[in-house]
Parts: sequence; C-alpha cells; structure tokens
Amino acid sequence: MSWLTDIEPDMSAPHGAVDLVVEPGVKDLGSFRVRRALPSEQRRMVGPFIFLDHMGPAVFDPGQGMDVRPHPHVGLATLTYLVEGGIRHRDTLGTVADIAPDDVNWMTAGRGIAHSERTAPSFAPAVCGCKASRAGSHCPSP
Repeated sequence: MSWLTDIEPDMSAPHGAVDLVVEPGVKDLGSFRVRRALPSEQRRMVGPFIFLDHMGPAVFDPGQGMDVRPHPHVGLATLTYLVEGGIRHRDTLGTVADIAPDDVNWMTAGRGIAHSERTAPSFAPAVCGCKASRAGSHCPSP
C-alpha cells in the first residue's frame, strides 16, 4: 500500500525530500563521457561529498574500453559503485583491484599516489555506474 493518493502524483509541489535538481555537466574522457553533478554553481557539495559523477552507460567496440590514465587523488576518498561492466583500479603502490557490478569500492588516496582506471579484462566491455568523492582522510574502512 502506498501513501500516495494518485497513481501519478503531482511532483510540482515541494515534498521536502528534494530541494534542488542539478543538471550535470558532461566531460568527455575520450572513450566515454562522465556527467559531473557536483560541484556545480547551484550546489558545491552534498553532505561530505564534493564530487558526484555518473559514468556511462557506454558500450565499447571489441578491443576497446575505459582508459583513464594515471592521475592523483590527493586528499580525496572516492566511492565507486558499478551497475554494469568492470573497472580495474591500479595504483602506484602496486595495488590492483577489479570492481564488479554491485560492488562498492572505497579508495582513500594518500600523497604521492596515482591511480588508473581501465576496463577489467574479465568483464563485458561496458561501463555504467557512479562515483562520489569526499575530502579528508576520516573515511570508513573497507
């Protein structure tokens, strides 16, 4: 049973749960696009999160895939959740981890550490998911 009185509720009136809808900007990363909702002019952060990205959906040609070259995340902790595809995370400490659909990966970056994100070879050549990043080092352990 629903608390809604109509099959199609009136969403024009404020209900308290959503106070702002942000239209994300699009960033082309070469092999796919990312929609970045945070930060925006309307909202700098939500709770502790200062970045919110939506990846995909993208389907890659055979032999192709996601290829985000090594880059630092100094002072950030990044939470990645995938719906489809697989991402191989590799960093300059030698850590290699594959992120699968319905997995959650929480990465806390330190100074002088860079990481790359590429399509994991054991998964379908596709990606769809989201990534949220927060500042600071006080993050839950995986």
